[in-house]
Amino acid sequence: MATRSIGLIVLSITATGGVVFLLWVLYHFVRESRDTKALNSVTNRSVTLTEECLNRHGRRSILAICVTFFLGCGGLFGQSTPPSNSDADSLQKKILSLQHQLEEIEMELQGVKATQLSPQSQSASSSSVEKAVQPPSVKLPMHSLFPLGSTLDVTLDGYYGYNFNHPPGRVNSLRAYDVLSNSFSINQAAIVFELPTDVEEGRRYGMRVDLQFGQATATLQGNPANENRPDIYRNIFQAYGRYVVPLGKGVTVDFGKWASSLGFEANYTKDQLNYSRSFYAYYLPFYHAGLRANYPVNDKVAINYWITNGIQQTEPFNSFKDQMVGLVFTPQKIITWNINYYLGQEHPDVAPSTNCGSAPLQPGLCFVPINPAPNGRTHIFDSYVNWQARPKLLLGLEGDYVISREWRNTAPGQSSAPSHVDGGAGYVQYQFNPRVSLAARAEYLSDRGGLFSGTTQALKETTGTYVYKFGDGFQAMAEYRRDWSNQNFFPRGIAGVKVDHQDTATIGLVWWYGGKQGAW
Repeated sequence: MATRSIGLIVLSITATGGVVFLLWVLYHFVRESRDTKALNSVTNRSVTLTEECLNRHGRRSILAICVTFFLGCGGLFGQSTPPSNSDADSLQKKILSLQHQLEEIEMELQGVKATQLSPQSQSASSSSVEKAVQPPSVKLPMHSLFPLGSTLDVTLDGYYGYNFNHPPGRVNSLRAYDVLSNSFSINQAAIVFELPTDVEEGRRYGMRVDLQFGQATATLQGNPANENRPDIYRNIFQAYGRYVVPLGKGVTVDFGKWASSLGFEANYTKDQLNYSRSFYAYYLPFYHAGLRANYPVNDKVAINYWITNGIQQTEPFNSFKDQMVGLVFTPQKIITWNINYYLGQEHPDVAPSTNCGSAPLQPGLCFVPINPAPNGRTHIFDSYVNWQARPKLLLGLEGDYVISREWRNTAPGQSSAPSHVDGGAGYVQYQFNPRVSLAARAEYLSDRGGLFSGTTQALKETTGTYVYKFGDGFQAMAEYRRDWSNQNFFPRGIAGVKVDHQDTATIGLVWWYGGKQGAW
């Protein structure tokens, strides 16, 4: 019995020592693998597989080792009676099981090592590791470069146009933007900064500033008939602050100067169907200064209200405050219908003067009153609709009626006879693919009393425009347009001859860049 007990003790010590020794070897093997990872970038895959092996077999092996160790210790120190043959057989089976598991781990690790030594796998692994280590090249969107979702945008709009009438001074009549013939021209260069409101984030305020330069600036901003001091504001196309008043669904209130939304067409060429603008875009207001509000009644109806200094008056030239009420209907996502009524008084009650004494005044603020001053009203009824009839087909229709009087009531030397501008325009655009589109416009304008052109006449025009977009930020527009009248109105040649039509061909190039999405 003593010999058998001593044999079991030796067997337990040997088994425990052997298992501990194997655990030590495995520890240093894994450690060597991890050290190799630090020296060689291709060991990511081997370490991953090693850890998988340990996860698969390690827990069971370590548990078995611990059981064996405690059984051995219990056999040495805790048993008061010698172990039986069954206990020895059970212990031997456990040791054999542990050896089998360690052999499996060794075989998997040898396979991993062989894979490491393959040049092809080293090259592939090195390439993947380098790709993983190198930070990806991320192109940040423009809007992410400014705080609070603000955006900074720029645009350059230029053209070359040719008028087949060869008018004196190369001037195209009744054009708002493509004003010159046989000339490489900068229509406008603009910088736009906008901070949008974000009610969900708790920011109810915002602002926008548009700075504009080029030929269009003189058309939009520089008319001394409307502005007492046009040079001060000429390059500020828009400048307004915004606040969303927490009433109902939220009332959006703007204070400052903004682009008018009367009429189908707007300022920035990149968002227009044609390069040139219609007669109505030229005649209707370009901008207003004052206070405006918008309230969404629901997802289909919104109400607009303005109170302004006047039509294209950053500083007023009379004491009357113009007003506008508008409705925006969106019965479906593919249809938007605008209905607007504008009431104004567009006659000055002061005239510039240079005799204001010695009082310190800003330049241009010396006036003398006009007495009596004309007080006739101007009424503008404007309506237009957009219809995305098909995914590639857009249709538009605009109708306008304007009536203006110099005096409200008839008196000696004062006439209340009205002058009228009325008519409409139709638009169609077909988008062949994301790069190519074709658009057409046709319009009729009756100018009774010469409110628009200075001559009583009926004006018509048709325009065809081919647009090719090279990318999101650059497009070319090739356009042919014919204007005609029932009067000999359009200059031809240098001899002072006038004819009833003018034909122009234009190539427009438009660049833009920035974070603002959609129409500007």
